[in-house]
Amino acid sequence: MRSRVTMVLAVTAVLLGGVMLVPAAYARLSAGGTDGGQESVAAPTPTPPPPPTLAAGKVSVDFKGEFFSWALMDRETGEISGSKNMAKTSSTESMLKVWIVADYLRRLGDKEPPAAMKKDASRAIRDSDDDATNRIYSAIGGSYRASADGQPGPVIKRAIKICGLTDTGRGEVRGYEGWWSFTQMSPRDAVRLGDCVADGTAAGPKWTKWLLSEMSKVRGSTAAKDQKARSGGGRWGIIDGLPESITSQGPISIKNGWTPLNYDGNWHVNCLAVTEKWSLAVMLRYPQRSGLDYGSDVCASVASQLVTPQPGGALKVPQQPIGKL
Repeated sequence: MRSRVTMVLAVTAVLLGGVMLVPAAYARLSAGGTDGGQESVAAPTPTPPPPPTLAAGKVSVDFKGEFFSWALMDRETGEISGSKNMAKTSSTESMLKVWIVADYLRRLGDKEPPAAMKKDASRAIRDSDDDATNRIYSAIGGSYRASADGQPGPVIKRAIKICGLTDTGRGEVRGYEGWWSFTQMSPRDAVRLGDCVADGTAAGPKWTKWLLSEMSKVRGSTAAKDQKARSGGGRWGIIDGLPESITSQGPISIKNGWTPLNYDGNWHVNCLAVTEKWSLAVMLRYPQRSGLDYGSDVCASVASQLVTPQPGGALKVPQQPIGKL
């Protein structure tokens, strides 16, 4: 009997002790310890969305002409996406001037060019000046002799080798090396050329920044007043299709090419733009009666459709790239 009473008293004491202990422990925990201070955990800072860019996606253009092709390179991965015919070629026209100037500058190394030649290099890019380009072309070994085998001359051969081009220089129209504007190039190679310029390979370490800056300062519109016989306004196309959310990130370097050619009755229009993140090219041939503005609008439309995310819209899911560098 005594042992049972002792056990009951012991259990009661434990229970009472527990009842007393729990509120005391809870009070200590809720008060943050004996000093009465409170502890708090900061909410994580939301990660801002990545800035808008151009990314692989669907492009739909109601194109009325002979040739329409485009390609986009993601310069961070080297992947190239584009139309199914992005390896098909067309004449480069003045788009090739960016390589001619880059080739001249790279061969200078650390030397400064004569003032007149530097001015020519600038005018070839900013104003698409043919005469200035021809002087640069001659200075780097460009010739105007007939090519019996139809192969490109040394200037274009260097572009192919240095920039890793695979679709360029095949079947130059009329087989004349001097007709650099007739050099055949695909949009796939055009974005490789843009990347080659932007990464410093084409113009070399001393002159790349200068060349990209000149490309960002291309001037003049498609208006008749800006189009001359031997030069012309070239600030249109892709640049017009980019929203302020992209153009505000930094300069957009561009070089377009455009000529109405009588041998096939078409405008040959090419648009090239490059930034730190991407390189985009659109190449077209369509009837002359449609005018230069038509080609400019097609280039702008391609660029605007590739903007990710779309302004005011949901995030676009990039498609599987069609090709690789």
